Parts: sequence; structure tokens; C-alpha cells
Amino acid sequence: MGSIIWTIIVGAVVGAIAKVIMPGSNEPKGFVLTSILGIVGALLANFIANNFGILGTSGLWGILSAVIGAMIVLFIYGKVAKPQG
Repeated sequence: MGSIIWTIIVGAVVGAIAKVIMPGSNEPKGFVLTSILGIVGALLANFIANNFGILGTSGLWGILSAVIGAMIVLFIYGKVAKPQG
């Protein structure tokens, strides 16, 4: 349970970091959506780390893997979502 709470907290932060790293014309607008996508990305990174042993889940490597997960989710969001104007 504690790791899920930590994943949510880190996900909200890394969502904002990933948005800064991957700006685009179809990026999510607003803190809530960015945080949700960051949380999903952190959960994705956590899932990959736990099931495939590819990414780390602790310390700096855990944060970096969560940013990578959030960037993947933001990329997919940018391809799937309708253009915002």
C-alpha cells in the first residue's frame, strides 16, 4: 500500500517534469490532467519494473523510470487525443 501512495505522489511530480521535457502542440492542459497522466506513467514504470526487472523502483533511478513512464503516456496521449485549440 505504501508503494502505491509513493507512486501517486511521485507520479504527480513526474507528470509535470515529463510535460516540460516533452512539449508539444497536443499536450494536456491543466495540472489535474498532467498529474493523472504522470501517475499512470509512474504506475506503468512500476509495473514494468516489478514484472520484467527492466527499470529500478527506488531512489533516483525510480524517479527517472517514472519520468520515462510518464513520457510514454504523454506521447500516447498526444497521438490519441483530439487537438486542443
